[in-house]
Amino acid sequence: MKLTISRESLLTPLQSIAGVVEKKQTMPVLSNVLLVAEDNTLILTGTNMEVELVGRVTPVHVDQPGRITVPARKLSDICRALGDEAPIELVLEGDRLHVRCGASHFTLSTLPAEHFPNVEDEPESFRLELPQKELRRMFDATAFAMAQQDVRYYLNGLLLEVDKDHVRTVATDGHRLAMAHVELDTGCAEPRQVIVPRKGVLELSRLLDDVETPVTLVIGDNHLRATVGSYTFTSKLIEGKFPDYNRVIPRGGDKIVLADRATLKNTLQRAGILSHENIRGVRLNLATNELQVFANNPDQEQAEDALPVDYQGESLQIGFNVGYLVDVMNALEEDQVKITLSNPNSSALIESQNDNRCLYVVMPMRL
Repeated sequence: MKLTISRESLLTPLQSIAGVVEKKQTMPVLSNVLLVAEDNTLILTGTNMEVELVGRVTPVHVDQPGRITVPARKLSDICRALGDEAPIELVLEGDRLHVRCGASHFTLSTLPAEHFPNVEDEPESFRLELPQKELRRMFDATAFAMAQQDVRYYLNGLLLEVDKDHVRTVATDGHRLAMAHVELDTGCAEPRQVIVPRKGVLELSRLLDDVETPVTLVIGDNHLRATVGSYTFTSKLIEGKFPDYNRVIPRGGDKIVLADRATLKNTLQRAGILSHENIRGVRLNLATNELQVFANNPDQEQAEDALPVDYQGESLQIGFNVGYLVDVMNALEEDQVKITLSNPNSSALIESQNDNRCLYVVMPMRL
């Protein structure tokens, strides 16, 4: 294998693919990136067996086609350290890859391409196109609520639901729920639900830009495949049944609070400084046109704060994990936030005042 490529053309896909590759691997080849040079194209592939990312660079000056795997992070670090002045030459000699750029010369170990695992192809069952910015918005609005290493493995990912008129993302860790949707004529006759694992959500999010350019999603029985520009991303799906999120959304709350999102977020963050560092609890006292926030900790320290709100109902005391509330404030985009409550033992429903594309549910806590 022998090819010449500009530093920028090689570095951009390498950095994306290095994010997929895990640092510590039981199989050495999984720390490598697969390079395939053919027809003036360089194809780079990285995988951790759960997700796979393929990037295509063209045009590339290929003198001799070939395929080999090399350490992903080392090659990425070398490219990052090189200057832009001269092109990079990659030459495979025996079981060593020579990287030359100007006066710089590096020799990397390799492993045979035959050892590199392939994500098996499967028949697609549904194909969907939507603007990148919409999928990115939904991921940004919900991914923070995914569980991490929960024994209920189906919570360690994001529900992607497609019906005739909507695409929806839902995440929950059992204490809070985040949901976002976009209205779209999907052509999907039967509603479909798949659970994308945490790693798949985070890596696919990195590929998406805030543009109208479409991303193509192909949903199979075991995999989700996304095509974004010159990248093809594949993720295994989590088997299992996601909880019925509709049963979690509180209905009929009669206490509606309207507040400035930034002011509420800042007040919560200030009070949270003196909350118990493990349970992070704060108590909210709601009265006519005022919300008071209290926090204390085992060191007998306490915080009190207040902010004006638009509220006309009965007074109410309710406790929450302050981190969960701040996460929601960060995810909402509008200036005004609407919080619907019913009693101290019922979950809060939080959404933007004028945008119903996202909603959040946060369970209360006893303090």
